Amino acid sequence: MGPLRGIRVLELGSFIAGPFAGQLLADYGAEVIKIEPPHTGDPMRRWGITHDGESLWWPAIARNKKSVTVDLRGERGQALVRDLVANCDVVLENFRPGTMSRWGLGYEQLRAANPGVVVVHVSGFGQSGPNAGHAGFGSVAEAVGGIRYTTGSPDDAPARSGISLGDSLAALFAVIGTLAALAERSRSGEGQEVDVAIYEAVFALMESMLADFHVGGVLRTRSGSVLPGVAPSNVYPTADDAEVVIAANADSVFSRLTEAMGRSELASDPRYATHHARGAAMTELDDLISSWTSTRKSDDLVELLRDHGVPVGLINTAASILTDTQFAARDMILWRRSNTGTEVPMNGVVPKFSRTPGEIDRVGPELGADTDDVLTELAGVNSDTLAQLHADGVI
Repeated sequence: MGPLRGIRVLELGSFIAGPFAGQLLADYGAEVIKIEPPHTGDPMRRWGITHDGESLWWPAIARNKKSVTVDLRGERGQALVRDLVANCDVVLENFRPGTMSRWGLGYEQLRAANPGVVVVHVSGFGQSGPNAGHAGFGSVAEAVGGIRYTTGSPDDAPARSGISLGDSLAALFAVIGTLAALAERSRSGEGQEVDVAIYEAVFALMESMLADFHVGGVLRTRSGSVLPGVAPSNVYPTADDAEVVIAANADSVFSRLTEAMGRSELASDPRYATHHARGAAMTELDDLISSWTSTRKSDDLVELLRDHGVPVGLINTAASILTDTQFAARDMILWRRSNTGTEVPMNGVVPKFSRTPGEIDRVGPELGADTDDVLTELAGVNSDTLAQLHADGVI
């Protein structure tokens, strides 16, 4: 039902950046065929928190996909992939640059099999440049791209987010690049390569960091839970030991905050009346607001501020998200039964489409569940050849 129905994607690679891009494309209705090594499969099947031997992330990151086992390191497996590419719109891969070419699966070889194919590369440093051949996981790319230097407390070493931020950003840019290339192909009829470097996906989010330094002489660095010069916009305590974020740094919003606090006079106080004044008085202003929020329970505080038009949100945990009515109302928590029979909650589809909504038809499949069907339908492999390929460990 999704907007990408009719688009076929061949997903090669493992772990997060490529497979998360594949998940998103599958969420939007594309047919995603995931190629995995025989016997072992994608390490993500066993990664992170596991239950009954299966990763709790696997049902989500491989949802809506078909699993086909092929040994990419042998010539027969490589030939099977080229046969599949002839019937695919997109090839999505996240191996180290040069690996696909060594396997006879470089862009020119794939283009020979299908001139309209869009080949999307995701790698640490991209397909060119002096660092192209180096290994580069998302954590390294976060450091190189600049976001680690600006994350955390100014008194501590650079921190990381509690998620695989670099990989996820690269996946998002991979999806954007895929859609852009498919749109162009609809006009030209030709495919092309899309080159996503994880460090560049991170760097793309770094706002005016370079201009601030080169022109303004300001080196943006770690600032904890605030942005220098932007106040009030911080984390504030509540009477029930929760925490909320209040963002009232615009003049009109700050005025509404002071009304909610019963301190309307603060809006015209010269110390707080303007954006620059509030930025200069950030610490004392945050202390003032904290002393007020700490006297109110989180639910009451959020309701009061929302009634006054002040942007506010509870700092959610997994426990609170599972009971959040906004998440539930927008189908952002989807419950599905995993291959091991466990009911697993997973993130819903983003964004929402009014006419062609994405949906979750199946959870991450068992290893090789679709091998025979896909190779028969798309690569023209007959039953005798399938049996021999299985016997020889090619699939």
